[in-house]
Amino acid sequence: MMAAPEGPTARPHDPSHAQPAAVAAGAPRPPAGIRKAWIALRSTIYLVLLAVTVAPYSIFSLLCIVTPHPLRYWLITGWPKTALWLARFICGIRYEVRGWENLPDGPAVLLPKHQSAWETIWLIASMPRPSSFVYKRELHRIPFFGWGIATLGMISIDRARGTDAFEQVVEQGQRRLAEGWYVIIFPEGTRTAPGTHMRYKTGGARLAVRAGVPAVPIALNSGELWPRKAFLKIPGTITVSIGPPVDTRGRSAGEVARMTERWIETEMRRIAPHRYPQEPAAGNG
Repeated sequence: MMAAPEGPTARPHDPSHAQPAAVAAGAPRPPAGIRKAWIALRSTIYLVLLAVTVAPYSIFSLLCIVTPHPLRYWLITGWPKTALWLARFICGIRYEVRGWENLPDGPAVLLPKHQSAWETIWLIASMPRPSSFVYKRELHRIPFFGWGIATLGMISIDRARGTDAFEQVVEQGQRRLAEGWYVIIFPEGTRTAPGTHMRYKTGGARLAVRAGVPAVPIALNSGELWPRKAFLKIPGTITVSIGPPVDTRGRSAGEVARMTERWIETEMRRIAPHRYPQEPAAGNG
């Protein structure tokens, strides 16, 4: 297991966990209209910077194809790291992480809550070992962005093969896990609004069971500040909580899926209790 960082919730070197100066000083909030305009301006600047940097960085990614994969991965993931830093510097979106010590020091399947695009950036930028999403191979056709992700060696599936899609995930996923990667699968399959959840699918649990690696539940409340299908990026602090890994040995995929769902949904009531006003937060030991 990874050594636990100093401090209760965050890596000591990560400045993104500091509270905004205005909040710390108790400064009064500006009028709502001015605040919303200021958030809109910051969100616009942020999205423009992402747009103008993705093309040159994607071209750079293609040039990196000749480098060994570990170096290539480190170079190419510089863009999500930059996007994460810009979100903090421009939009004021910080984050705190609980449970870093729960990440296995070896291959695992990560099963995160999915509320916004923020976690797709954070997961790739912050995990301590190479990590792979599962995505449609058609994304490779998207100019610049698709070309960039194609060079990372992540798990891409051909939807045209229909029912064979999961076997593609298993085949490629087991290869990545054998190389020591994390494989990231959102168990709900799509983004959900804060305070809601969809039926948890068993694909990630099935892969973990087939590969004999732990399944790691992750709860987060990114949708509070980076809402799905919304333009505005709201300043504040996102909480990410990494749960204890579920040992898949001797367990069925259904049992692993139920255990991860129970942990995530219980933890969501701890980190976002205002979204569940009629439900007391239960312990998640």
